[in-house]
This record gives sequence, structure tokens and C-alpha cells, in this order.
Amino acid sequence: MDGINGDGHDGSNVEVEAMLQALYGAISEERGRWVARHGVYRLSSAFQPIYSFPHRRPVGYEALIRVEDDRGRPIAPVAAFEGVGDFDEQVWLDRLCRLLHVHNFVSQRQPDCWLFLNIHPAVFVHAALQVRMLARAVEAVHQLGLPTHRLVFEVTEDVMARDEAFEGAVEAARATGCLLALDDFGVGHSNFDRIWRIRPEIVKLDRSLLLRSRGSRRMARVLAQMVALLHECGSMVLLEGIESVEDARLAMDADVDLVQGFAFGHPAPSLRDERGVSPELEGVWSLFNERQAQLRRDYQDRLLPFRTALALALQPLTQGRPLVEACSAFLRLDGAQMCFLLDEDGREVGPRAVPAEGPADTDPRFLPMERAGDARWARRPYFRRAIETVGELQVTRPYLSLHGARMCVTVSVAYWQDGRLRVLCGDLDWDEA
Repeated sequence: MDGINGDGHDGSNVEVEAMLQALYGAISEERGRWVARHGVYRLSSAFQPIYSFPHRRPVGYEALIRVEDDRGRPIAPVAAFEGVGDFDEQVWLDRLCRLLHVHNFVSQRQPDCWLFLNIHPAVFVHAALQVRMLARAVEAVHQLGLPTHRLVFEVTEDVMARDEAFEGAVEAARATGCLLALDDFGVGHSNFDRIWRIRPEIVKLDRSLLLRSRGSRRMARVLAQMVALLHECGSMVLLEGIESVEDARLAMDADVDLVQGFAFGHPAPSLRDERGVSPELEGVWSLFNERQAQLRRDYQDRLLPFRTALALALQPLTQGRPLVEACSAFLRLDGAQMCFLLDEDGREVGPRAVPAEGPADTDPRFLPMERAGDARWARRPYFRRAIETVGELQVTRPYLSLHGARMCVTVSVAYWQDGRLRVLCGDLDWDEA
């Protein structure tokens, strides 16, 4: 069915129109009131593919409504529907669009893909909490030929901050077997506590996160950490708005599961006939492999002088030389922050050693964190990994140092001295734009 026009007639499938009337009753009459107020509109479906990085093919499609006036001119859906103020009419129109999408999706016979359906938040809460209405919606979807486990309902997150009934609606909808996707996460009232409470199967990250990551390595790292936390919450992550290969590379670096955007396909009435590997995704994988290899080379090249210098400090330390003398080669390197010693419990032993010119860019606001005193660093990965592999150099991922609140990397190595375990550590700047 390409669409249903405003006067209640569907030229391509009268049986479906009859089904709609039987299921919801008085459809023609309600639609007539809508036509009288807004003119005659023709509704049709457009489907945008959603790809899985690991599978390298579409695993779902988001259904989007398209509207034309009686002359065939496209009308923005928001403009066409903005005058629908009556709530019952909103419910009817929302339901009509979804059933239209389901029929157009099922008729194209894609047996192993999800159908993502946007649903108005108020309609979602109202419908899910009305047992009869929910049962009727499930029956309609089944009669159209789509099992509910292939349905993904997209609901914007901001409604949770405003509607206490939302969590109950989520449980009622989930009991039907469908999946829930939380849309536009990362802006406005985004809150991980809500993710823990409602446990959406899929979280769609807002495109603004991608835009901010394009020119900032630090924001790209924040995006990756957000994805990791959402995975810990038990949700798959979908990043939308992918418009270029570089956007796709950022998404892959962040370890998102699903991607959607013009780089992989524009919304279209027909689903993609892709039985094999997507050439677009295969190209992204090739770029990813090349970039990862280059990043590893750059990473190792940058760290090599610091690793060598810290290793050379072990012998003079075991001979009883002062820390600042033993680590002089490390401290002369551009970007060196400091060196320090830890005992077997992670406590600092003796004073820290800093470059001869003193700590770079010391921020007086963080002076309370400068004096180590009786600080213990036993939780830090550079300590734990070092004592697990005595004698082997360890290197951390970039992290926020409490020494001036700067990004840094720590090189560490554990060794024995006079029967006691010691861990030698060296911090270096890891500036990120």
C-alpha cells in the first residue's frame, strides 16, 4: 500500500482499509473531520536502513511518514499535523501512520529485520496503559503479518522527566514482546538513572554528540565512554546522523552497535535488497583497519622514549640513587609531568621528582591536590597491573590526572628492592583537542 488518501479510500489495497475500519471503527468519519480542517493529504512510508557494524548489512529500518497535498506536492509532516489539537485525533492519526508503515514494510517481505516506529510520547503512555487499546494494537499488527518481536518503538527520552506513568507504560508495552528504543539520548534531560530504570533494548544517541566529536579527540573519547556505560546498562547503542565515511569512522571508534544516516542510505519507499555485505560498510572497515594500525604506530612512537627512560631508571634506583637523579632522562623529555615511587600498598614513598624547570602550567585552583601526603594509589591501573607482572613495563590509557586535573598517561614498572616491592611511575601529558 503506497498510501491512504484523506477521503478514506486506498486505491491499492481495499482489504487493508477495511481492516482498519473494522479494528478501529468510524475511521472514515474521523478522517473526514481531519480532512475538513486541514485539506486532503496522502500519506506514504519511507524507510531508512539501520546497519549493524559487525553484520555489515541492514538489520532494521526506521519508518518515516511522508505527506503530499491533493496536488502531489510534499508537505512537511509537522506542518500537516500541527493543527491536530484534539487528543483523540492525535491518537487516531498516530495509529494510522504506524499501521500504514507496518503494512508497507510487511508487503516487501524482509523476514529478518526490525521495523522502528516512532510514537508520540503522550500516545505511547496513553495507549500502553489502556489494556484494551494495547491488545487491539497488537492484534492489528499481527493481522497485518508482523510479529511484535520485530517491532521497535522509538520514544523520546524527555517524556520520562515529565510523565510519572511512563515506566508503567514501558512495562506494559514490553509485555507484548516488542523492543523499546530511547531516542535523542545525550541532550536536554538525558539521565543514566532513567536508563537503569526502564532498561531500553536500544538507545539512539543524538546527532549533536557526533557533531561535537568531529573536531575533538577528547569529545570522541567521551562518546566512547558513554557508549561503554550504555553497554554496561544492557542496551545496544545506535548513532544516527552518519553523513560521511569520517562520521562512520567516529562511530566505529566509539564502539556503537548500529548506525543510521545518509552515508548508508536515504529514506525511500522500498527496502534495500542487500543479501551480502554492504560495500559502504566494507569501506568503513577498511578505513578503520588502516587508522587503527596508524594509531598504534603513533602511540608506540610517542611512548617509546618514556618507556626506555623509565626502564633505565631501575638500575640506579636499586643502587640507592635519589629518584630525581635516577629519572633524569625521563624528566628531560618533552611532556614529562613527574615521577614517583609507590610501596606495596600503593602509598607514595618519598618526594616526587619533577622536571628541573618545575611543573608545567600549575593551576593554583588545584593546589589542594598537589601535596601527596599519605595518598594511596592502589586502585589505579598503573599500580595493579605493575604488581601483577613484576619487571614488565605497563602503560595506561589516557585518563584524568588529579595532579592539576590534566589528561595524562602513566608508565609504570614494579621491582624488588631490599626485599620490598616498589612501583616506579612516570606521568606524561596527553593533550587532546
